[in-house]
Amino acid sequence: MQMGSMTDSFLDATGDRTSLSPMSSKALLAGIPRRELTNCELRASVSGFRSNTVMLAGLTAVSGTIDVGSIVVQRTTKIDGMTLSATPYKAPKDALKAYEKGLAAQKAGKLDNAREYFEKAVQIYPSYAHAWFQLGAVLQVEDQKDAARAAYTRATNIDGKYLPPYLSLAVMEYEAGNWTGVVNFTGHILELDPLNHESVTGYIVDFDPLNCAEAYFYNALANYRLNKIEDAEKSARKAEQRADLSRFPQLHLLLAEIYARKNNYGNAITEIQAYLQLVPQAKNASQVRERLAKLEKLNGSTPTSEKPDQK
Repeated sequence: MQMGSMTDSFLDATGDRTSLSPMSSKALLAGIPRRELTNCELRASVSGFRSNTVMLAGLTAVSGTIDVGSIVVQRTTKIDGMTLSATPYKAPKDALKAYEKGLAAQKAGKLDNAREYFEKAVQIYPSYAHAWFQLGAVLQVEDQKDAARAAYTRATNIDGKYLPPYLSLAVMEYEAGNWTGVVNFTGHILELDPLNHESVTGYIVDFDPLNCAEAYFYNALANYRLNKIEDAEKSARKAEQRADLSRFPQLHLLLAEIYARKNNYGNAITEIQAYLQLVPQAKNASQVRERLAKLEKLNGSTPTSEKPDQK
């Protein structure tokens, strides 16, 4: 990374001093002068990780270089199969057996059998929040929306810290266009997300398999629809930190619209370009390219489909 001019520091992102290649005098004069970096923060930006922050103020150069120390990143996204909840195993043996059979049937695509097993589980143990949630998931797939909503709500009433049914209810509110409902349900999830609290230090033992990236996305989208642009951007950035964007490309489009609403056309263009790079053959690719052309016109930049004039 070229962070300064010839008289300033050169920071190599590889950390290997021997890898520095000779640079032209023009390149050495480019960058940000050190005096303008004094009040800045330095952090890593890696999808799926959270970085600590290094304050550049107060750092002094030694022999023309600055040692900022180590930047530590911690994983924020969850790995499938690496999280486990002990709550379901508090249920009576017969209810647990029915629940596990329901999971197996659900995985095999035998939804009728799965529904029967989950109904048996909650009949034996009415306080079985996990079984109520799984029952709601089966009912939702079967397009029994009212019954699914009732099952999800029952799960939330039993255990307010069990988050998956809140996300399912948020998605149902999204499909209904009830943006306030989306904000309320996702807001509950974000409030209980331990990684949402900057004061947390040390290790977090997380037994909830829910990845909060999706909740942040729906929260951002709903706030955008409600014209709460600052809240939308805040949640969208949180989603960006936690999501695997190769699997969640629509976040780029949301960020693009948020930036466009703030007249930050440069960032909006960058987000749309990132989306098209990830999914160039997307069904909405033609509409997205039309939107990109409009933003480029507003920004006064050369359209990406055209080559700049050579002079």
